[in-house]
Amino acid sequence: MSLTPVNSLTVATAAIFGSLGLLWLYKKLTSHQRRAGLKDKVVLITGASSGVGEECARVFYRLGCKVILCARRASELERVKKELMALKLAQGIPAHIPHVIPLDLEKLDELPDRAKEALALHGHIDILINNGGMSVRGSVVDTVLSVHQKIMNINHFGSLVLTSAILPSMISRRKGHILAVSSVQGRIAIPFRSAYSASKHAMQAYFDSLRAEVAEHNISVTVLSPSYINTNLSLSALHGDGSIHAKMDSTTANGMSTIYVADKIVDAVAKQQSDVVLGPFTHGAAIYIRALFPNLYFWIMAGRAKKGEKAED
Repeated sequence: MSLTPVNSLTVATAAIFGSLGLLWLYKKLTSHQRRAGLKDKVVLITGASSGVGEECARVFYRLGCKVILCARRASELERVKKELMALKLAQGIPAHIPHVIPLDLEKLDELPDRAKEALALHGHIDILINNGGMSVRGSVVDTVLSVHQKIMNINHFGSLVLTSAILPSMISRRKGHILAVSSVQGRIAIPFRSAYSASKHAMQAYFDSLRAEVAEHNISVTVLSPSYINTNLSLSALHGDGSIHAKMDSTTANGMSTIYVADKIVDAVAKQQSDVVLGPFTHGAAIYIRALFPNLYFWIMAGRAKKGEKAED
């Protein structure tokens, strides 16, 4: 008996949705398996006292990882540690006791010692999450050199020094994963963010070079470039003269949740992704416009600068 056109369409539609359902199930199962493989991994997270870093600590901890919490504020790190331990008691998570190592990414001379301290805890570090950073709001003409230097030290050189101190251990073991939380502004520059964009461009270039050099040692490198995230980044941001912004910008308030971003970070590590851009379509499209149609991008940014639109990261 032959099928009518309507019945044929119904069968075809059912087959398509069935295939999509199987594909979705396959991805969920493989994702779960990859994440399960992170159990017992040693994970060092900078900027772990708040925002994305704090949420990363929760996600990795729930997966049974040995987390090392790093940031400037020791009291906040202890708070995060206490909350993680509470999760273990309340949910029966078979997790390890978190460790706290206060560090300041701006104090470059101290970072090698902090790295040694971290390596001594478990003998190695499997995953390094370079998440700590600071933002700036200010025109080029109004931003003083000391602010440029401070932001470059924290966002770029701090991650560089810490990574360099931990890297030899990973090379000797022929395993490891390094993830750098950059920004969409590490791919494209926007007005009134010269210091911040420059630091994130430097981070992108450094970790792209590193990825190529350590591939032969079986070490993975990921650069995550998110758009606006709902964190306190704008509150602690600097103005061009070095004063504190101390304001929650609307784009930051309406940005992606830290839970979403942390989940994508864990995915990037589990899948060993090299380059991840997070954010709305328009921000991703801007990266391609800058690469393929630079003059159009420059025109758009000039108009934005003329209007005084000071978008933040």
